[in-house]
Amino acid sequence: MSEKPARILVVDDDPELRSLLQRFLSEHGYAVRAVDGGKAMDTALQREPADVIVLDLMMPGEDGLAILRRLRGQGEQVPVIMLTARGDPVDRVLGLEMGADDYLGKPFLPRELVARVAALLRRIAPERGVSNDETAQIGPFAVNFSTMAVSRDGQALTLSSREFALFAALARSPGRPLSRAQLIDRALGRDAAVTDRAIDVQVARLRRAIGDDAADPRFVRTVWGVGYVLTTGQDG
Repeated sequence: MSEKPARILVVDDDPELRSLLQRFLSEHGYAVRAVDGGKAMDTALQREPADVIVLDLMMPGEDGLAILRRLRGQGEQVPVIMLTARGDPVDRVLGLEMGADDYLGKPFLPRELVARVAALLRRIAPERGVSNDETAQIGPFAVNFSTMAVSRDGQALTLSSREFALFAALARSPGRPLSRAQLIDRALGRDAAVTDRAIDVQVARLRRAIGDDAADPRFVRTVWGVGYVLTTGQDG
């Protein structure tokens, strides 16, 4: 039986761009729906979940950042790629802080969006060649790399796809510091347009998600001049 196509939901107020992206993504094998704003997005998600949301930043009324904030506040962890016409990196950082998984600046080639969607789906899918029970235990944390599940002291944690990717990258090398460049490569893909500042933002979000103390982290520690390391919390 063939695998079902990934479900992509495009949220953009520009009807021409919606039509273009729906056609182009559909031609690449995705099941695509396109809506013009937050209310229509809510209705679409009630009818059927999405595997990835492509969300425009600049929309009248409830803009993309407000929609993203609302989704994450409701506990919705569907991966989100934000589209922005702004060149200010502050907007990209704000989007990442609120839980966006990737961003793409307008204007862009449709094939670039297709590549970003494919890369994001690869990151959130179970890794090829990994058995269903491949797990690791680092201090109080248990991680299942196949099911993307993380627990602390037996209690399940809720991590976004990007937070899990970052945690998994660190968990595969416990006790060994990884540079920001290594984290970008291993967690986000080497073609990801992510800055060191964005990685720092994601580490801060990950610390909150796993209950680490931001002022004095025990588990995801900063190694000055190098990057970050995941520890058991008992050493040092």
